Amino acid sequence: MNRSDTFIYLLSKYPWTDYEWEKRTGITRATFGNNRKNSGQNVKAKTLEVMAKACGYKLTHSNPRDGGSPNDEDAQFQLDKNKIEKIRIGLFGFGRIGRNIFRIGYNDPRFEFVAISDLGNVEAMHYLLMRDSIHGAMQEDITLEAKDLIYNGKTTRLLPGAAPGSIPWDAFDVDIVIDSTGAYRKKEELQMHIDSGAKRVLVSKPPINDIDRIVIQGVNQDDIQSSDKIISTTSSTTQVLALMMKVLDESFGVERAMMTTVHAYTSDQPLADAVRSDLRRSRSAVENIIPNETWAPEYVSQLMPKFKDKISGIAMNVPVANGSCIDLTTEMKMMPSVEEVNKSFQDASADNLSGLIRFTEDPIVSSDAIGGGETMLFDSKATMIASNKLLKTVAWFDNGWGFASRILEVAESYSQLEGN
Repeated sequence: MNRSDTFIYLLSKYPWTDYEWEKRTGITRATFGNNRKNSGQNVKAKTLEVMAKACGYKLTHSNPRDGGSPNDEDAQFQLDKNKIEKIRIGLFGFGRIGRNIFRIGYNDPRFEFVAISDLGNVEAMHYLLMRDSIHGAMQEDITLEAKDLIYNGKTTRLLPGAAPGSIPWDAFDVDIVIDSTGAYRKKEELQMHIDSGAKRVLVSKPPINDIDRIVIQGVNQDDIQSSDKIISTTSSTTQVLALMMKVLDESFGVERAMMTTVHAYTSDQPLADAVRSDLRRSRSAVENIIPNETWAPEYVSQLMPKFKDKISGIAMNVPVANGSCIDLTTEMKMMPSVEEVNKSFQDASADNLSGLIRFTEDPIVSSDAIGGGETMLFDSKATMIASNKLLKTVAWFDNGWGFASRILEVAESYSQLEGN
């Protein structure tokens, strides 16, 4: 098939809206809209590849001319149904991140959610899945029958679970457990999932002690090994900081950095003043801007040892439910111009970090990042240089949705290592 036929075929397989395609692939709504207008005649091969993957296909290309590129006008494409077995996922924790993971992956041919464990009762779990205060109501009908979610001929069992080790994952033949509770960060705690029959565990928080691997898409995903059993995807803030540092350092060289993350309030903050061991965090999340510590610099330094003791940061939790940003100040080895900085992020967003970085020249605000499937949205209008000494860059992010997308991508990467 030519590129137009391939594009139209993939759209027909899953008639998602442009917004849904963006959430599932990280490719912008504008890209899908523009390609729809000309029936995909100018669609890039990379876009087709990502679309095919989301639909459960492997895309290959052939060119009538030796050495031809998949982006050549006369390139031909073939879609082969992936023989990869569905990844059987157990979700441990069905809060915001857990529900985002399910929403993104439940209709994806690569994933099968066989069981979900949470402290809440099943009626509340179903209700909060179907009606989300940030992302809205689900469009598809997912029914609750006894303790099962029923949808599209599939069944997901809902289970009570108090702590790792309380669910017999082997009884559900689970390939990977995603611990999205945010409560368990020690290796010995997460090991309990393995001891209960899980083959591998992904945790959605930075670990407290040494685990097998920390993985950030776009930074070190090629380093993963099949022997890794307990893996962390760190945090949304850490992932954004890592990508910003990667682009700036590879393009111009970074000496040291200071970050401030202006972060939406989180579920463990009180709505009204309440007793907490952390006195600042005892104050109302919806009435205050609250200084907070952040682990992001520490974990970025682990993945990029050259920056050990050269990155520091602070968080400011603010009274918005979603939509956060990182304000990064860097001392550069070679000070570029504002235009050069913006071009480096624009090029990265179209090349090796496509789907992870989205670039915009629009005058955006925090709500414009909500629902984005990318890791970060680079704000080119905010780039500044102070006294030719310091560079300031800003990136926005949905602190739940894009992060949940990365977790599923890491799960798939490990499944491919196993040859599933």
